[in-house]
Amino acid sequence: MKLLVLGTSGYHPCERRQTACLMLPEAGIVLDAGTGFFRVREHLVTPTLDILLTHAHLDHVAGLTYLLDTVAQRPLERITVHGTGNKLAAIREHLLSEHLFPAPLPCQWQPLSDGTTTIESVRVAHFPLEHPGGCVGYRLDWAGHSMAYVTDTTASPDAPYVENIRGVDLLIHECNFRDDQRQWAEKTGHSFTTAVAQVAKAAGAKRLVLTHFDPLDDTNDPIDLAAARRIFPATELGVDHMSVEF
Repeated sequence: MKLLVLGTSGYHPCERRQTACLMLPEAGIVLDAGTGFFRVREHLVTPTLDILLTHAHLDHVAGLTYLLDTVAQRPLERITVHGTGNKLAAIREHLLSEHLFPAPLPCQWQPLSDGTTTIESVRVAHFPLEHPGGCVGYRLDWAGHSMAYVTDTTASPDAPYVENIRGVDLLIHECNFRDDQRQWAEKTGHSFTTAVAQVAKAAGAKRLVLTHFDPLDDTNDPIDLAAARRIFPATELGVDHMSVEF
């Protein structure tokens, strides 16, 4: 399976990065719909699209408004947006209000239910994360492979979600701040470098890709990768347009 990293910035885009968006083209699955979502249409290979939202903060959902261009260039049989019920309701009432957006979106809205769901042979489970306003993470399993997506939370090796991501082949985890900005991470409900590496080690993940970087750091090195690798050697920096085979 191939994972495309389409947006790696947090809060707002910068010259180097768009905001949160990941894609599994072979399964027709997108994780979050930040501003990087406009890149999805270039990679569509399935007749359906399932969008898994972690929460409703704008850097993770603004790209839903790009769906009209997506289907104009690549008509789809079905588009389903998944998320917790209150977040989907907030998006439909506010982001897609007729005062802000001119047309209804060509999609179905599917609130997350207890347990797991299956999308194109991929088993999808969600779990709660601590973040202002609430957030969920996702674990995806298929044919002997697994990945987890954890964003917008304050990482800790003792956090309950570590059990949900145990043993994954690939962990995509937010890392908005460097270690010297730990107080900002805790204040805003985000993560800093050392704690994320400790989570990957505690969970027994095989590979860690960091994402959701501070947009004010528009450089090639938004976090201290060496510090992360001292704890968890198989750590990589997520980059827009990155393709991850696993």
